[in-house]
Amino acid sequence: MKKMFDVTFEGHHIQMVNTWFNGEELYIDGKLQDENLGIALRATLRGILKDNDLITKNIKVSLGGIFTIKCKIFVDNVLVFSK
Repeated sequence: MKKMFDVTFEGHHIQMVNTWFNGEELYIDGKLQDENLGIALRATLRGILKDNDLITKNIKVSLGGIFTIKCKIFVDNVLVFSK
């Protein structure tokens, strides 16, 4: 089973892809930033978002759940997506 979570933040596309047997992947603007491999009931992935003027922001994604997967995306420790 595959589940995807998408959010646009300040013009950047953040995508989290979760699969039961292949793990999780974090993409920012289409580029893979972090991944976990294998089966996990809980995961944290991290990435960096760069603006045109080279200002960086830290991305943290928390995933968890048993029957349904919940996803929270933080940018510089501020919650920007929760589902």
